[in-house]
Amino acid sequence: MSVLVFADSSEGKFKKPALEVVSYGKKVAEQLGSTVVAVTINVADASELYAYGAEKVISVSNDNLSTFNAKGYAAVLTQVAAQENATVVVVDSSVDGLYLAPLLAVNLNAGYASNVVALPSATSPFTVKRKAFSNKAFSNTEINTTIKVIGLAKNSYGVHENAVTGSSESFDAQISESDLKVKSVSIEKASGTITIADADIVVSAGRGLKGPENWGMIEELAEVLGAATACSKPVSDLGWRPHAEHVGQTGKPVAANLYIAIGISGAIQHLAGINASKVKVVINTDPEAPFFKAADYGIVGDAFEVVPKLIEKLKAFKQS
Repeated sequence: MSVLVFADSSEGKFKKPALEVVSYGKKVAEQLGSTVVAVTINVADASELYAYGAEKVISVSNDNLSTFNAKGYAAVLTQVAAQENATVVVVDSSVDGLYLAPLLAVNLNAGYASNVVALPSATSPFTVKRKAFSNKAFSNTEINTTIKVIGLAKNSYGVHENAVTGSSESFDAQISESDLKVKSVSIEKASGTITIADADIVVSAGRGLKGPENWGMIEELAEVLGAATACSKPVSDLGWRPHAEHVGQTGKPVAANLYIAIGISGAIQHLAGINASKVKVVINTDPEAPFFKAADYGIVGDAFEVVPKLIEKLKAFKQS
C-alpha cells in the first residue's frame, strides 16, 4: 500500500503547491504506516521532492502531455496508482487540480474530498476536515471507499522539509486517443513575476482606482511586498486589467496568507472567492463597504493618499 501524490509542475519546475502535497502526503503515509510515492509529468529532475518526504518518485515523460490535459493526466495517475497499490491519492486544489481530481476518482472508483485543510483526524473511518459553504464553514467528511482521493486546499498545510533518501524510476504510461480529445489551441500566460496561483501575498484593486492609468501604485506596492496583483470582476470586465487577474467566485479563488483589497467594496461573489485567505486588509473611502465586515484590518481613507504612504513606510522598513 502507498500514498500517491501528484507533484504538478510548470515548464519542468515545481511550484509551492507541489511541495505542499508532498509534505502532506508524507504525514498521511506515516499515519497509515505506508510509504509516499510522488508522480511527476515531464520533469527532468525531480530530486527536489526528496527533501519534502517523497520516498519514491515516478517520472512520466510524454510529448502528448506537454500541456495540461485532465483526461490524459488522470489516465497516467490511474495507471501509477494501480502499480503502486495506492489507497490514498493527493492532488492540489488549483484550477487544474479541481478539473483532474473528479476524473481520477471516477477512474479509481474512489471517494473524493475536495478543499481538505488538515491531516486526517482518523484513519478508520478515514475522516478529513474540509472547507464548505464558500469557505464560511468546515465539515468533517468520512471517505469509506477502498481508495481515497484528496484535494488539498492551498496554504492549508504548509511546506515542511522532511528529507529522505529517495529512489526514482520512469513509467511508460499508455495514453489512448480518447484521453487526448480535448486539446489546447493556445495558452495565454499572465504577465508579471508572480502569479496569483503562486502568491503568498496578493494586492488587489477595484473601480475605486478610477482608471487603468492609476494602477502603477498597485504594481509598486506589489513589488515592494513580493506580491501578485489582482482585480475585481468589474475592473476586468472594463478591460482595465487582464482577466487572468480577476479574483472571486467567478474568477480565480485566492488562498493567500495576506490579501490586500484597495478600492473594492466587497460584493458577495468577490468575498466568496477570497475567503480562504488568512489575513485580509481593506482600504476604502466608504466605512460601510461590506468588505470591512470580512476584513481583519481596515483603513477608511483615500487609496491615492494611503497607498503611497504605505509604500513609503514599507520601503523604509525594508531598508532598516
